[in-house]
Amino acid sequence: MARSNSVGKVYLVGAGPGDPGLLTVKAKTLLECADVVLHDALVSPPILDFINPQAIRVHAGKRRGRHSLLQEETTQLLIEYAQTHAVVVRLKGGDPFVFGRGGEEMEDLIEAGIPVEVVPGITSGIAAPAYAGIPLTHRDYSSSVTFVTGHESVGKYRPQVNWEAIARGSETIVVYMGVRNFPHIVDRLLAAGKSPDTPVALIRWGTRPDREELIATLASIADRMAETGFEAPAVAVIGETVNLHQYLAAARPSTIALKTESPPPH
Repeated sequence: MARSNSVGKVYLVGAGPGDPGLLTVKAKTLLECADVVLHDALVSPPILDFINPQAIRVHAGKRRGRHSLLQEETTQLLIEYAQTHAVVVRLKGGDPFVFGRGGEEMEDLIEAGIPVEVVPGITSGIAAPAYAGIPLTHRDYSSSVTFVTGHESVGKYRPQVNWEAIARGSETIVVYMGVRNFPHIVDRLLAAGKSPDTPVALIRWGTRPDREELIATLASIADRMAETGFEAPAVAVIGETVNLHQYLAAARPSTIALKTESPPPH
């Protein structure tokens, strides 16, 4: 539904971790009535199937070494589309405000005078461990969780993440976007006094049928990654609750298929 005189609204929508059953009702409704959808690379195909067939689709995904659009270009497109269309959806994997640059995009849209609203999604740092049978907290093992990005360029600038403080202060550590730098991260945690026997889980495509899991320890995980050729995208879980995987994985959730229906006309 194009608009000529009034400004539309941008919705920063979390697509969740891949399983369409974990998409919120609000997110699905917005996809079905959207005029424009700018989506990330990690949004799963079953969720993209919910998009209004008449909507304009723009691939705005960012993968290492393959940026479809620069961040500034994405924001400018959101502004331009909101000036001509009523419902513009910025569809992001996981949650827009958890390592998703949603805060940056919202700031820029507000500064440009564009109405904007965030629609939270289930983040992979919670969902992937759950599907692997790894609770992030447990009364016997962990009362604290730290979510941290592992996407730092080693040697190019001063690291912003204080791995030493995290190693000393967190019982469970969840690392996003850390596969490429994981051997470096492991070295930092070990140097800070984290036990080499600390269990580690790497979980790729955590809520999809083709998920991959690699369980090891801080001392062995780098070698196991090299042996198996484990690749991104994945989240890492570091801490004693990883040991519960062997008992709880049998009760993991199943990925369900949702029927895609044509949206009502608007």
